[in-house]
Amino acid sequence: MKRIYKHFIALAALLCMPAMASAVTGDVTGDGSADIDDVNMIINQMLGFETGLNCDTNGDGTVDVDDLNLVINVLLGLVPAPSEVTTFTVNGVTFTMVTVEGGTFTMGASDDDTEAGSDETPAHQVTLTDFSIGSTEVTQEVWQAVMGTNPSYFTGDLQRPVECVSWNTCSDFLAALNQLTGKTFRLPTEAEWEYAARGGKKSKGYKYAGSDIVDEVAWYKGTIPSNGPQTVATKKPNELGLYDMSGNVWEWCADWYDKSYYSNSPGSNPTGPTTGYSRVHRGGTWSNPNGEQLRVSNRDCLAPRNSSRYIGLRLAL
Repeated sequence: MKRIYKHFIALAALLCMPAMASAVTGDVTGDGSADIDDVNMIINQMLGFETGLNCDTNGDGTVDVDDLNLVINVLLGLVPAPSEVTTFTVNGVTFTMVTVEGGTFTMGASDDDTEAGSDETPAHQVTLTDFSIGSTEVTQEVWQAVMGTNPSYFTGDLQRPVECVSWNTCSDFLAALNQLTGKTFRLPTEAEWEYAARGGKKSKGYKYAGSDIVDEVAWYKGTIPSNGPQTVATKKPNELGLYDMSGNVWEWCADWYDKSYYSNSPGSNPTGPTTGYSRVHRGGTWSNPNGEQLRVSNRDCLAPRNSSRYIGLRLAL
């Protein structure tokens, strides 16, 4: 416990600090900020004085000194604040969006990736501005709250991702959602999707979204207990707190698909070709037998009028 108490002198000076305005991942107490009260709560849970709290601030599945140090380091200005999370409610159903700080990353598969397809190369530098992305795939519950119907093939659990939705139908859903909320929700661009899946500025360079071990983060044939997509957010999240970006269902992106687009892609906020026959989808699916399609650089496509029990969507803003 020595690592805990060595920060106390510095923390004393922080007792009168104003709280941050936005809800963040380290907000244990639920007051909309990561502050000294969250530090105290984590210590109390570690000492056994509190139970049932969401004190796992770093999302590694345990409550320990690393969670405490994360909040302390945020307060001392030694690391950036955790990802900002915003909650929206539509017809009584809530969903969350995670703010992704923009930056420059290498998009596409590396030369030594033996599983890469020809449409994942060449790897190239891309710079993105800030955006927000859904912490989970759009659930059947959210879709039903907006559209009044559930098109999914695999029903019975409204916390599963919605599927059997075409790209065109997703456009109708987004228009209805925006009318209800007054916002401009959209599909992520392919570059935004890959940057977020890689963990943005917090990326640790994983092969899959959040791990090099596919079973930790993805629902696919090797992990699903029964055919079909599984309840969202039941696997480990990635570095940004995003769930199921590898596996569960493919996710539609905004871009038209072009196998050679990488060779001529703009370096700043690329949005894909201006025309095409198919739209990009990313992330792999529950039906993949061994996980190779679940790599963060893998790409696929489908005509925008077509739907599939393997494809859903994730919101961007």
